Parts: sequence; structure tokens; C-alpha cells
Amino acid sequence: MVTAPILRCRIAFFALMLALCLLSTPASATLSAALNEQVLMLSTISNGERVQLETTIFRPPGPGPFPLLVMNHGKSLGDPRKQQRDRFMVLSREFVRRGYAVVIPMRKGFAKSGGTYRDSGCNMTHNGLQQAEDLHGVLEYLVTQSWVDPARIIVGGQSYGGLAAVAFGTRSFPGVRGLINFAGGLRVSGGDCQWQAALVNAFATYGRQAKVRSLWFYGSNDSHFYPELAATMFGAYIASGGNGRLVTFGPFKSDAHVMSGSHDGVRVWWPETERFLKELGLPTDVTVALSEDSRPARTDYADLKNVEAVPYLHHGGREAYRTFLGRSLPRAFAIAPSGAWSWAEDGDDPVAQVLANCERSAAQPCRLYAVDDAVVWPAPVRIADSVASATSRSEVAAMASVAGSAGK
Repeated sequence: MVTAPILRCRIAFFALMLALCLLSTPASATLSAALNEQVLMLSTISNGERVQLETTIFRPPGPGPFPLLVMNHGKSLGDPRKQQRDRFMVLSREFVRRGYAVVIPMRKGFAKSGGTYRDSGCNMTHNGLQQAEDLHGVLEYLVTQSWVDPARIIVGGQSYGGLAAVAFGTRSFPGVRGLINFAGGLRVSGGDCQWQAALVNAFATYGRQAKVRSLWFYGSNDSHFYPELAATMFGAYIASGGNGRLVTFGPFKSDAHVMSGSHDGVRVWWPETERFLKELGLPTDVTVALSEDSRPARTDYADLKNVEAVPYLHHGGREAYRTFLGRSLPRAFAIAPSGAWSWAEDGDDPVAQVLANCERSAAQPCRLYAVDDAVVWPAPVRIADSVASATSRSEVAAMASVAGSAGK
């Protein structure tokens, strides 16, 4: 079995490499027509405060009403306002194919949402309950919409969002039938916080007040929550009265914490999720034929493995392209006339991610060179000229290695 994808980024300057992490969906990502994607500012009440939450909606075609999945994001390192909109594209696609609407709210203080993010330090119980407050307001709005079936609702979450989802299960919200927890929890770095024990206590508290069944996923190489901790958290939840099933699985790529955001993760989480949904009397059959969002056509400008044929790149960029060729699918490589470059693998949408990362460093439009196993570069460029152009300017070159949602 598996969890959600991990996102790793590196930025390479002409003479130097700088490492950093990017998260979620790039701001410039094109909305998915295939999934009828919408982004709105949802006005709701949270802890007595009216706030607007940046919210992504995916829907099957037609008026509905559809069963609903509300999916909750994790937390990256740093300022929550710099965290970008989460989409959970892989997971969302699987649910939309089965006739579900999927709603992903950015909670208070995250991304473009209003309000201020607050946490309670080492009090993990209160941290989860605070985040659950935002979910309550979102659901109060959603059940008034004609396209939502208010009697068939699932609440899910990844990492901090998984903690929030399980915390939400302490509430008696009509129509919520179950919870799905992908590697749920919150890790604290530094200081004297005994965060592992605090998480065990939080899940024990939630178990005593649990109102619905839950499904938990944790992998053996999770960088945040090791197998013994996951088992202890789940054991505390069940021992105090919670009703759930823990799905453990072996190593998933470089970090099981990001399984749910990976294309390869579907084979891990879907079979157990299908079983869970059936037990809850919810649909699991594929009923919606989704078209693929547009991707550039193969051009055969050059052989995929011909490193020297890639325009504009200096030496560092060509080394990055060699690295890209060894990465798993889905993947994409983008370049700019300045010599800037970016590559991405896995994650919600590597094509959107790679273009956003490249343009962030290049400050000019970038174009896709390769997607998966196809060269999609459209026009011939004199390689000698392109190399000379790249090496004559001190432009930033960016490489993004995307494998999920690290730091959550």
C-alpha cells in the first residue's frame, strides 16, 4: 500500500547549487477541463470568524447530486501563506471517475485563504481540532449546493490534513460516513516538544469521541511517522473507542509519506479504499469517461536520449537532463532561451510544476522539451548558438525533482 507524493526541488545557479522545497500546485497551473476544475473563495465561519477560503472543486459532468470527498492538505515548512493551492490531482481523478465531486479547501491562513494560521505548539489534540473547525464551515456550505449529495460524504486528508480529518470525526456532522487518513499527523522540529507522545494522546482523544469509521494508510519508509509510531497512534485510537482499519505497506519510492499524491500510489491505496467505500454503501464503479487534459504532441525533434540535442543548455543543464532521463514517469523537462531549465517527476501535475519552476527562475517564458518518453520541442534551434547564448549570460537554472508533498 502507499501514501502521498513528495516534492523535492533544487535550484542550480551557474556556479552553485541551492536546495529548496516547493509545494503543491504552481500558481500558474492551468485548470483541468477534464475534471471541470473550479477555484473559488468560499466564505465561511471558523471559530466565530468569517473568512474566505481558497477552494478547489472537481466535478463529474452533469448537475448531480454527487457523493462528495472533502480532501485536506498538509503543511509545508515555512510561512503557510506561501504554500500553494493543493489539488491532489491523482486522487481527485480517481474519485471523479467514480462519480464523486472532490473539494479541496485551503484552510485559514494557507495560500490565498483569509484569516491567520494558528497552532497550539505541542498540543496536537488542539491543533487537529482547530483545523477541523475550518472543515465544518466548508461542509455547512457544501451541503446547501444542489450538486452535492448531503447524505454521502467522505472526509480525507494527508499529513496535517489527515490529523484534521480524524479530528473532524469527533463531530456529528450529518451525511459524513467515513474518514480516510493518509499518513496523518504533525511533526515538530527542534525544541523540547515530545510531539510523538502528543500525537498518540491526540489520536486517543479523538478515538474516545469518534463518530464514524476510518481508514488509515502508513508506509514503512515514511519520513515523518515511522511504522512503530503509526501503529502506536492507531492502537491508541482503537483502544479508546475509535472504529478504524490500519493499512500498512512497505517502502514507497523515496518516501511513503507522499504516496497519495503519486500516480504509482493508486495501486496501493485504491483496493483498500474501494473495500472501505463498499462497506459504507458508497459507489466504487467507474462511471465517468474522462478525457485527458491536453499535452503537447510528440515531435521527434530529436531522440529523447540525445543530450546534446537539447537547445540552450550549458553543462549543468545537460547533466540535469541526464538525471531526468533516469527518473520515473510521469515526468517533464522544460527550458528557456536564457539557459534556465527545470525537470519534475511524479506529483500532482509535473507538466504544470516544471513550467512554473522554470519560469520562476528564468523570469521569461519556458517551453516543454520532453514529457514522459516523448520529445515535444516544436522547432529546430542551432545547438551551437543556443549553447553560446546560455553560457554568455549569468542566468539562473532551476531543476525541480517532484515526487510528492514534502514537509507536510
